[in-house]
Amino acid sequence: MFDDFLVRALLAGIGLALVTGPAGCFIVWRRLAYFGETISHSALLGVALAILLDFDLTIGIFAVASAVVLAMFYLERRDTLPTDTLLGLLAHGGLAVGLVTLSFFPNMRMDLQALLFGDILAVSRTDLALIWIGGAVALGVLCLIWRPLLAATVSPDLAKVAGMNPERARLIFGIFLAGVIAAAIKVVGVLLIVALLIIPAATARRFATSPERMAVGAAVAGILAVAGGLLASANFDTPSGPSIVVVALALFMVTRLRFSRAADSDR
Repeated sequence: MFDDFLVRALLAGIGLALVTGPAGCFIVWRRLAYFGETISHSALLGVALAILLDFDLTIGIFAVASAVVLAMFYLERRDTLPTDTLLGLLAHGGLAVGLVTLSFFPNMRMDLQALLFGDILAVSRTDLALIWIGGAVALGVLCLIWRPLLAATVSPDLAKVAGMNPERARLIFGIFLAGVIAAAIKVVGVLLIVALLIIPAATARRFATSPERMAVGAAVAGILAVAGGLLASANFDTPSGPSIVVVALALFMVTRLRFSRAADSDR
């Protein structure tokens, strides 16, 4: 029978995959991978401010990530720089400021590697409750903005004509991503959360016949990656967070090769 910490790790990973799967679909459809990376890089600054102000790390990460999203939307309207340039400035600037701020706490005991790469085996019951309750709220929000966000992905102009307010849906989705990343830091870490958002969605895209089926398939692929990664970590004594992403990448490669061969055989 699984040890208690392994059960918590598996449940935490499943709860996270149920959210990152559908969210990752929009990241793939709208080509927002760099946007997600920018939000995740701001997490270190959120950690530094949380330590400085003495409050919960998750709240600090969410607050800073949300501020980055709002800054991005503001700069897009006020600045003439390309979007990818603005994202680069915010991503690397936030990461650098966070690391510099953390250097002012030499006596602070923090496992920076766990923050960067995750430590799902250290998830507590409180973390587990946060992931599942927050995940349920996040999925509810995603359901509410699903139609306008999907319409804006297909055609922003048509979505605006239909009165769906795609810009508002896009802003809500950005804040939504900030919340998902804040909750996921302990599971896969700052540097790997974007991979967990992108890879399962890219895997499901190969065989999905509708946006909704792709969202379900991405969630299933994420759950399989979590289960396989934890199993590999337990058997081979490898880091749990990177192991989850490696299994996710293996699933992507297997499905890609399989469907490539199927396409070749149909010709």
